[in-house]
Amino acid sequence: MWEFLSSSFAALHAWVFETLVQPVLYRAGLMAWAEQAFEGTELFLIGALELVILWALFRPLEQIAPAEPWADRKAANRDFVYALLAKLGVFPLFFFFILTPAVDWVNANLRLAGVIPPNLEDLVPPLQTAPVVSALLYLLILDFADYWRHRWQHRFRIWWALHAVHHSQRQMTFWTDDREHLLDQMISALFRAVIGLALGVPPVQFLTVTLVSGALEALSHANVRLSFGPLGDRILVSPRFHRTHHAMDQGRYGSNFAQVFAFWDVIFGTANFDPTYRPTGIADQLRGRDYGEGFWAQQWLGLRRMFEN
Repeated sequence: MWEFLSSSFAALHAWVFETLVQPVLYRAGLMAWAEQAFEGTELFLIGALELVILWALFRPLEQIAPAEPWADRKAANRDFVYALLAKLGVFPLFFFFILTPAVDWVNANLRLAGVIPPNLEDLVPPLQTAPVVSALLYLLILDFADYWRHRWQHRFRIWWALHAVHHSQRQMTFWTDDREHLLDQMISALFRAVIGLALGVPPVQFLTVTLVSGALEALSHANVRLSFGPLGDRILVSPRFHRTHHAMDQGRYGSNFAQVFAFWDVIFGTANFDPTYRPTGIADQLRGRDYGEGFWAQQWLGLRRMFEN
């Protein structure tokens, strides 16, 4: 089954590139970039497939058991624009593959100097024959880094000015995971890519970890009454657990910063297991502060907040 899906995707990738992308490159005199365009086409198709799968899995859940009913989905639907940009642009993967040649050059020169940079598989040889286990370890390490990145987004005023775009959504859906200021998206993606490359994560493993964590983070933002139980909520971030993070009465510093594994919050004392599903947003929205209705307004206001006292 997996071989059939893999070969089908490879055939689609080749067809799209040869039929749509390559002719454009040829006419524009950009065939020197064919290899990068081929990889970019693959990332675009993976993002498009991810969008379809997320919608098919999580939209029915929101219809069956919504955490909060709405008269209309106008505000929520705007987040789909962010999802398109994030998934089709695939920022983390883009930076990972763009930076890979530079890291390979550094590694090659270090090896010539007699220094061999270790990676996880070198340090733990059995992982070389256990790709699932190594992928889980990479997910664990990257999620630990994401936990602290997320706390810093709330801790530092300038970074919060951008991250507030994410928290200003008062109609959360599974698309809200990607509702980030573009500059914030780029910083976060670069942060994750650099850590992945420093760890020596193989490209296939990085892709797998990025897709799995992205799907789990989309679920945690879904407008659905769902928890994983007293034990499960202490292991994985559920929609109820993460909704508390977005609750309007939580304030800027709040709780529940974990992205995938909730036990980071338990370990570092930032967990809040309140079972209620509270309204989401930022408190000063009730006092009239404008965070922008449309995409471009949200981007502009985010930049302007960075320079406020």
